[in-house]
Amino acid sequence: MEAMTKSQAKQLSPLTLAFYGDCVYEILVRRRIVEGGSRPSQELHRLSVQMVRASFQSAAYEKILPVLSEEETDILKRGRNATGLNPPKSSNPRDYHRATAVEVLFGYLDLIGERSRAEELFEVICNETEE
Repeated sequence: MEAMTKSQAKQLSPLTLAFYGDCVYEILVRRRIVEGGSRPSQELHRLSVQMVRASFQSAAYEKILPVLSEEETDILKRGRNATGLNPPKSSNPRDYHRATAVEVLFGYLDLIGERSRAEELFEVICNETEE
C-alpha cells in the first residue's frame, strides 16, 4: 500500500485518523508484549488493556510531547481538540481527549509512511514507563 501525502492525511478528520491510529498503536502494544515471551492469554489481554486504556495513553501524551516536531505537535493538538467525542463514563474527559490525540498522531504517522517514527515515539512511551 502506498503512503498518503501529508496533505492527504491532514484532510482526514481527526476521528478518522484516531480510528486508524487505534489499531496502529494496538499493534505496537501487542508486539511489545509478545516480544516479552509466551504468556497465558489472560495475562496477554490484561497487559494490552493496561497500555491501551485512556489513562495510559493520556500519560503517553505527556511523555512524547517534548520530543515532537512542530508538525507532530500540531497533529496531536488537532486530535486533542477533536469534536464529536463521547468519553465512556469510566474515563475522564481529559484523559479521553489526550488518548484520542495519541491515536490521531500514530494514525497520521503510519498513513504518511513514517512507521519508524511511530515506533520511535512508542519506545519513548515504553522506556519512560519502565523507569
